[in-house]
Amino acid sequence: MKFSIGYQLTSTTDFLQTIISNKDSIYEVYFAWDGFANGRNTTYIARDFSEWDAQKRKMSDIRTLSENGIKLNLLFNATCYGAESLSKSFFESIGNTTDFVQSSFGLSSITTTSPLIAKFIKDNFPDIDVRASVNMSIGTIDGMEYIEPYFDSFYMARELNRDFTAIKRLKKWCDDNGKGLFALANSGCLNNCSAHIFHDNLVSHENDIRKMDNGYVFRGICKEYLSNPKHIESIFDVTNFIRPEDVNLYEGLFPALKLATRVSNNPIKILKAYIENQKFSGSVFDLLEPNHTNTIYPYLLDNSKIKKTVTNERLEYSGLESALIRLEE
Repeated sequence: MKFSIGYQLTSTTDFLQTIISNKDSIYEVYFAWDGFANGRNTTYIARDFSEWDAQKRKMSDIRTLSENGIKLNLLFNATCYGAESLSKSFFESIGNTTDFVQSSFGLSSITTTSPLIAKFIKDNFPDIDVRASVNMSIGTIDGMEYIEPYFDSFYMARELNRDFTAIKRLKKWCDDNGKGLFALANSGCLNNCSAHIFHDNLVSHENDIRKMDNGYVFRGICKEYLSNPKHIESIFDVTNFIRPEDVNLYEGLFPALKLATRVSNNPIKILKAYIENQKFSGSVFDLLEPNHTNTIYPYLLDNSKIKKTVTNERLEYSGLESALIRLEE
């Protein structure tokens, strides 16, 4: 299995070097561009960079990835661009940025939530694959048909990750219609979260929101829900992650599985678990975004003790009684 990896700026080049050392298993690296709202918070995770040094280092890293033959995917995946969403100046910025990245580093694909950004890219950069973001929650053939003229490939809704029947149905439609199908393996989001759009919209405007005198701190409904011990019993039913041990089950269904690593505190751990070792011992939430390891404390859900049942229809996780460990407080 190949993987799509999210770039983040780190204080050392260790993460970059880990990507390069595993490049035979890397399908692409995806990244946001500064100055645009995106589906996760600021890319300046490393605090020991000034804004200009961060930009310089980021471009150097992206160039290094390209020089190592790793394909690049540019993100325009915010769920809200505010008043700019339809403006000519906004699309001019999209075009200028895309042209710069493509001419400077090479660019194989763009992931977006906006059908109009998708249309703009297809009209002006026909050699770039345009992919529908996982944030669009596309889980049906109808959902793909509605926007088929705008997109070349689709990220599947997270909730279908363990449903092989649904995956095969979507893949057949994609194969028949010359489209690509991808999936996100390590989401920590709750299935069918009613607050997901609200949360994604907040994230889209995070840089502006943090400057305000805010009345509330929103950690996410997922953290509130999972911090309640009575909800831990249904943890396998309300989550959609795929463990490193099980990625082999998806060979032939997707050209690549996406790994969320853009805001992880330890993206190298995720790469090693999914790519180098294909197994992991420890809190399964350490591999996910968002990470709920601290949310469920004093409990720990040990990935290595989770049991699985595999049929032609589904992948099921169980064994909570042995996988859920109570730690000393």
